[in-house]
Amino acid sequence: MKEVDRRPRLNVAYGSWELIWAHVHRVLVVNLGIAVTHLPLLLALQVSHQPWRHPVFFGLLLLMLPGPSLAAAFAYLGATTGDEQAPVRLFFRAYRQLFRRAVLVSAPFVLLVIAAVADVVTMRTAVLGTAVAPVAVVVALVAASAWPVALAHVAGGGAVERQLFLLAPYAVVRHGVLALMNMALGTVALFLVNQAPLLGLAVLPGCVLFVVWRNCRVMVVFRGRDAVAEPVAREVVRDGVRKRKLDLSGSLRSRAVRATAPRS
Repeated sequence: MKEVDRRPRLNVAYGSWELIWAHVHRVLVVNLGIAVTHLPLLLALQVSHQPWRHPVFFGLLLLMLPGPSLAAAFAYLGATTGDEQAPVRLFFRAYRQLFRRAVLVSAPFVLLVIAAVADVVTMRTAVLGTAVAPVAVVVALVAASAWPVALAHVAGGGAVERQLFLLAPYAVVRHGVLALMNMALGTVALFLVNQAPLLGLAVLPGCVLFVVWRNCRVMVVFRGRDAVAEPVAREVVRDGVRKRKLDLSGSLRSRAVRATAPRS
């Protein structure tokens, strides 16, 4: 009798492959967008290996670059769900549309982190340093954790309001486990990118930001009128050609809207 081959076979459905490659495509697009939008900061770090000696210059770069990049990445991830493969231009369109709001949201958190770190460095040898330093460390950690939560609100089409700067830290304290996960992932990613910049930027940002974005969606505390709106990826049919657009107008719809071709 012929022996039956009982070796396990890899039988992945076509739809599963589509989903896998779509996720890989999203990660690669986010990696490319993060690398391109952070080129000025990367070049500045190549020129000066001690950024703390130029606090004003690098402080301005931190205010202008990371916030819009993260907001664009969140908007892109929110607009591409399932097996969809959104084009690269969708990321840069979101970056352009969200730039002003992302900078306005990032400024208080970035400045608070810089001030807290400066206090820790300058007061560690002072008499009150042992009492002030732990408080400053906690403030810096909460502000750094609340920053992506606020950017997720902006990326979803939410308005920049004063209560956002209070509710984002509250969300961090309320969901401490998710905040610690985001902080740990961000720290590991920055460390690995610092050790191997090209390889790190090519692999890590998209994977890490996907997890951070999903966690921030859970942590956001705005509801009702202030609910975070998912970016709507619309496919508009014009002259028989489907074109994908990113709607950041603040609509509270959370699912993609596909326009159907007009019947003749």
